[in-house]
Parts: sequence; C-alpha cells; structure tokens
Amino acid sequence: MTLTTEPRRPAVPSRSAPRPAPSGPPPLAPGAVPGLGHAPALLRDPLGFLNSLARHGGVVRIRLGPRTVCVVTDAHLVHTLLVALAHDCPRGAVQDTLRTAFGDGLLMSEGQTHRDRRRIVQPAFGQDRMADYLAVMHRVAEERAASWRPGQVLDVAKEMNHLALDLVTRTLFDARLSEEAALAFHRALPDLVKGQIVQSLYPHPALARLPLPVNRRFDAAVRVLNQVVDRAVNGPARLNGSGGAGRTGGAGDSGNTGGCPFGGRPDRTLPGLLRAATDPATGRPLTEADVRSEAITMFGAGTETVSTTLTWLIDELLRHPRVEARVLAELDEHLPAGTVPTPEALARLTYTRSVTQEVVRLHAPNAFLMRTARVPVELGPYRIPAGTELLYSLTAVHRDPLLHPEPLRFHPGRWRSDGAAAGGGAAGGGGRQAFLPFGAGKHKCIGEAFARAELTVAAAAILRRWRPTAVAGARAREVVWTTVQAQGLRIRLAPRADRPPQGAPAPRSEAGPARRDAPGTHDTPGTDRTAPRAAPPAVAARGARTATVPRPAGPATPATGPSPRAAVRRSPGELRTAATRHDDWMIGHGLLTPADLPRYHANTLPELIGHAYPRARGAELDLLVDVLGWFTLLDDRFDGPPGRRPAEARSLIEPLLAVPAGGRDRAAAPDDPPLLRSWRELWQRQCATMSPAWRERSAVEWRACLATFLAESQHRAARTAPDLPETMRLRRHASCLYPFMNILERVQGAEAPARMHADPELHTLRAHTADVATLINDLCSLEREERQPAPAFNTVITLQRVHGCTRPAGIRAVRARIARLRDESTALRHRLRLRYPAANWYLDGTRELVDGVRVWAGTSHRYRPRDR
Repeated sequence: MTLTTEPRRPAVPSRSAPRPAPSGPPPLAPGAVPGLGHAPALLRDPLGFLNSLARHGGVVRIRLGPRTVCVVTDAHLVHTLLVALAHDCPRGAVQDTLRTAFGDGLLMSEGQTHRDRRRIVQPAFGQDRMADYLAVMHRVAEERAASWRPGQVLDVAKEMNHLALDLVTRTLFDARLSEEAALAFHRALPDLVKGQIVQSLYPHPALARLPLPVNRRFDAAVRVLNQVVDRAVNGPARLNGSGGAGRTGGAGDSGNTGGCPFGGRPDRTLPGLLRAATDPATGRPLTEADVRSEAITMFGAGTETVSTTLTWLIDELLRHPRVEARVLAELDEHLPAGTVPTPEALARLTYTRSVTQEVVRLHAPNAFLMRTARVPVELGPYRIPAGTELLYSLTAVHRDPLLHPEPLRFHPGRWRSDGAAAGGGAAGGGGRQAFLPFGAGKHKCIGEAFARAELTVAAAAILRRWRPTAVAGARAREVVWTTVQAQGLRIRLAPRADRPPQGAPAPRSEAGPARRDAPGTHDTPGTDRTAPRAAPPAVAARGARTATVPRPAGPATPATGPSPRAAVRRSPGELRTAATRHDDWMIGHGLLTPADLPRYHANTLPELIGHAYPRARGAELDLLVDVLGWFTLLDDRFDGPPGRRPAEARSLIEPLLAVPAGGRDRAAAPDDPPLLRSWRELWQRQCATMSPAWRERSAVEWRACLATFLAESQHRAARTAPDLPETMRLRRHASCLYPFMNILERVQGAEAPARMHADPELHTLRAHTADVATLINDLCSLEREERQPAPAFNTVITLQRVHGCTRPAGIRAVRARIARLRDESTALRHRLRLRYPAANWYLDGTRELVDGVRVWAGTSHRYRPRDR
C-alpha cells in the first residue's frame, strides 16, 4: 500500500564535518539523443538506465526532450530530498498527472492542506483498529484461498490483484464489489499508469488534453476508477444507514455478508470516519468530493503495490523452498491454522517479517518518483535552481551494491529479527536511509503497518492451504512503468497436506528440480537468483528434425536428471487461435496442403512456442509460430534430395541467404517459390520495430544458420563426417537457437543493452544455450538418426566414430557435457545479472529456451523413428 504520507520531521542534523560549498550544477549523463535527450533510454530500459547513472555522481542531469531533470542516485541525498527538503521540493510532474484521478486528497496535497488531511485520515490506521482489520483480512484471504481447487492453474498477478482489492474494499469500506467491477478496475489500472508516465513527459501540459489514444485510455481509466470507488464509498453506511450486516447489494455489488469488523458502526469505516470529520481550515464537514478523493487514494495506491508485492513474494518462495519451509514452520508455531491473527502474533513472526522485508527491498514497487524544487536548494555538493525537476528511484537505491551487497540475491538473512539491516544488509553506513520502500519525510506511506499486515495474512492463508508449483516457462518478470510490476507468473495448486519434511523440500517447478541451498543456510546462495524454467524455444530444430516421444530408458532421456512432466500450456484458447491462424498461413503460402495438416500437427510446434515464450501475445505469438513452422519445413526438406545433392541445396539456400543480406525492404515477389516468398515476409515481420543494430545481428545469425544446410549437404554427398569440433559448430548454428534468442527481444518489446551484447560472457552464454539445446536434441533423436543411411550429424554418433567409444559411453559423455554447460550457464547468468540488472528478462529467456526444448522433446512426436 503506497499511500505516501507522513508527519513533518525535523531536518536531518548537519554532520560534524564541515560541508563543502556547492560546486555548481550536477554532471550531465552521457548518451543524449539530439532532440530527444535520454528519453529513449529511459523508456526502453528504465531500471537499467537509472541504475547506470550512479557511476556519474550522486545527482546527475538528464534531458527528456526539451526538459532537464536531475536524477538523485545517492541514498543519503534521496533521504535529504524527502525529509529535510520536503517543504521546498513538493511533488513533481509524474505525480501531478494523477490529480485527474485522485483529486487533491492525501496523495496529492501539500503544505498545511496535507497536514490537515493527514490528521483526519490517521485514525483509520491507528493501532486500536488493527485487531479488527486483521480479523477481516484473515476472513477475506481464507475465502479467496478456499475458492481455488486442486490442480488449478492461477495467473498469480491477476489473482493477487483481486485479493488485494477485496482486502481494501472489505476492510476499509465494509463493502463488496462484483466480479465485473473488480475486473473493470484491474483492466483500467495499466492504462492509468501508462497515461501517467506518458503525460509526465509531455513538453507542455496542454498535450494531455489532445484526443491522443493514450490520453483517451487514461481518461477512460479515470472514469472506471471513479465508478468503482463510488460503489464502495456508497456502500452499506450510505445505502441503508446501518453499517451493513443485513444489506442487499447495490449497483455493482454482490451484497454484504456480515463481514463488518466494526459491529455495525459505519463511523468506523473509512467513508464514515471522513464524513464525521471536519475540515480544520474551514470548520465544516468534508465534502463528498473530499471523501471520494481519499477513497480513491486508498484504492489506487493500496491495491496494485500490495498485489505486486504478493506476486513477487510467491515467486521468490517458489525459487527458495527452504525459505518457504522456514516461514511455514514459524506460522505453525506462532499462528496456528484457523487462528485469527492478532498484532501480538504478527510481532512474533520475525523470520516472516525478514522475508517480506527482503521482497520489498528487491522488488520495490516504485520505479521512480519526482519532486520539483520550488526554491533554489542544495543537494550534497550541487546547487539546484528553482523549478528543477528531481527524479529518484527507490528500486535503484535498493539495488545499489554499495548499500546492499549482492543486491540481486534474495537473502532474508540480511535483515535482523527486528527488520533492520544486518550482516549482508545495508553496508557502508546506509542504515534506514538505504531502505525506503514506504518513502520518507512528510509523504511517507500512512498505511505501512496496514500493508505489512496484508502481506503476512494473505501469505499465511495461501501457503497453509496450498503448495504451489511453478508452471513451466511462466515465472514472474519485471514490467516497468512508474511501478515495477510482476507479470507472467502462473502456478499449479496442490493441497498442502503433502507438505515435505522441513529441510527436504520437494522440487517446485515443472521445469525441473529446485536448486539446493548452500549447506547450513536457509537462503539460496547468490549464484543465480532465478530457478530453472521450462520454456522451449521454437527451435528444437535440426537435431529436432528427428523428434519425439520419450522412452523410459535409453538415450531419449535428457541428461540433467529425470524427465519433467509435460509442461502446461498458457491460455489454451489463445494458443489454439494462433495454431489455427498458422495453419491458414502455411496453406496460404503454399507450404502445406490441407491433407498435410494431420502429419504436420504431430510436431506440436505451437505448444513449443507456448512453453518457450509465455509472454508472447498477438502478432509476436503469430510470428514465432510461423517462423518455427517455416524452419521446420525447410529442415525436413533436407531429409530428402537436397540433403544429398549440393547443387540442389545451393539452389534452395542461396536465395534464402540473400534475404537478410538485402535488408527488409524488398517485398515478396509473386513468382518466388513458396519457401522463399514466405521467408521474405517472415524477415520483414521480424525486423518490424527493431533497430538497425538488431537487424544486422539477426541477419548474421540467420545466414550462419542457413549456411549449415550447405555444409551438411556437402558431407552427405561425399559420405564424409565432420570431426567433433566441426560437428558441434554446425549443430550449434543449425539448431536455430541464435535467431530465436534474438526474437526474445522482439517479444519483450525492448532490446538488451548494446554493452551486454558486446560482453564476451554473453557470447559464451549464448553458445552454451545453443549447445545444451542441441545436445538434448541429439539424445532424443539418436534412435531415429541411427537408422538413417547417410551420416548423421549427431554428437553421440560422432563420439562413437571418432573416439571409438560405445553407445552408452557416448550418451554418458553428452549428458555430462550438458550438466557442465548448465552449471557454467548459471554462473554466467549470475555475473551478467550483476552487470546488467535490467536485462534479467533476456537472461531468463535463454534458460527458457533450453528447458523448453527438454519439455517439448518429451511430448512431441517429432523424434519418433519413421518406421514406427
């Protein structure tokens, strides 16, 4: 609950050492684009860009179009800005855009108005009310958790949004919203947040009044938010004057079911408290507009941030099963099942509090906020002129390695039992100033205790009843606007009755076994914060040309442990729609006939894409399925004559090679062969919206992939076979993994930093990704490829031929190679995360590609020998 408010505090006392005289304006960050400044970098990779500014100083100037903004990167200076300079630096442009939605209530007011309003609202969050609130929170969370069923797959972000909205609505308003109203509220929030950030970047406020699509969506979201809040504000107390136990549902409500925590006293609800109060400035009761402003503040600020934090909490517990086991043990000891929580019981949950504290640190919900210098101010050694906009990111502060060692490591042990930094916590004297999840100064969150209680009570209700398992390839990812949202996490529910013994947690992901903790700790070591995922890339490809059903023994089982269960699809309807559209595309381009479809469908290629790219939607989903289908048909073509006749191979491949080399401007010609005509279209679709650097990189890697067909045809025609290094090189590029790693960026709608693409360790990780997927394919396709008359480019077969080893020894060697490459990849990802924290999505995608090949190989019929 990020209601940013707090009492006025005295200015931070000056340090004993003399302060240096201000040295002038802060340094200007490099990399500004003419006319646009740093806006493209900020929009493309907000957290990565903001994290990068700290190396240039504690305050750094950036340009957003014609405006200059100062970014405060030093934690002590952020604290100074929020506390000592709070009066001189009121809220800035990002928050001002929300006045349309939130009015002039607690969230938006300043000065005496803010102090008066805070005194009115503060009793709603007093300790005397917390016991009542906890009883309602417990009831709401238990009801929600009880409504789920075993085996159900949950979209966690969506479910936590509903839960957080229920908690606020029923606890503070003693009201219920219909499912329709709740869905409307959640659909409106993204447009509200996106409109907020876009409008804050306008060079003139008048642009917000233009009928632009983003402005229209923002205005529509404001209307929806107001309608939903009106239904809650005009709840039991207004509709029948009784506080509700016998109330019937009003418009948009499902009725109150006796859940009022206040014994039928409407003055104890938030709207009742506000209507009973008087405005200190006028001595008159608050207007209905004032009541609505405060109510909408509680809804807007108290739902999204809590639901996002709950989603991250579940995601981190999935990645760290020993942490979850310890939390459950503490709940069993101090808050037995069925017990209504009390403030005293929550105070005894010291380890659970450390866990939630670490989630809030690592996943601070506010990506950035702004203030405006009303008068000239000094920040550290810098002189800031009046009118300057000041931006700060709590997420960046919380991930500063100087303040929080190993900042991307989830490590509850860095907090002492009292919630303060300890051990690996805030180093370098950061203390409380290095940890500001609820803000600081006069606008600190007034609902901090309420929000912490929500997190604990909701987590207890969920974890006691259910043992969630991560759906393969569907883990949480960061989506950044003004808040850092968690999207993509999907879990499968199993009853908690089968809880494993503490200290021996069962595997928690359908993608494979959970990582083991370091000996003697309860937290996963800082080697890699992300657990294995299952998300195959659309590319099992060349070794995949022989794909299919897993066998209980023999080489078809990948090398890194027991075969996982078949991964669960995302939205079956969405994937089916894409598959049907893909069939039409293939037939329309002359690549297939209707009679070919049954055999083609046995490859289950859309399912492979569904596992590999769980966040792909719309045009990106269609593109991925079409590219994979096209490549699969090309690959199958080389099982026939072109695979043995180099001249025929050249006539087929060389026109395809020319398409990336010639850019994306040449359209498909009507007389092109189907493979070439469809390839021209696919190349244009891939390149749409991508940068020239991306197109150049992708062209090089597609050409390397396609050229392998020529090399393989030469070897088959000469009845020769390459040695092991040449086999690995050919297989690495023939697998098509490199191009599909590039399409990760298209799906994300952003490109990984150029510095990361130039990093040798990323080159190694990409090679490992391709090699592991290829070797898994070699194991799965071995039986089929052994039956081919021509030499097969299979690593196991090459080991037998070159080294004279037996078939089982070759299989063991490949499995050992897979295990070693996966371990090295984990270490590489960890180091790359520390250098490029905003590109986690790309690093996670490389894991999804590998694990996805493994999952898909166990369900597709592609590897089945032809004579079966």
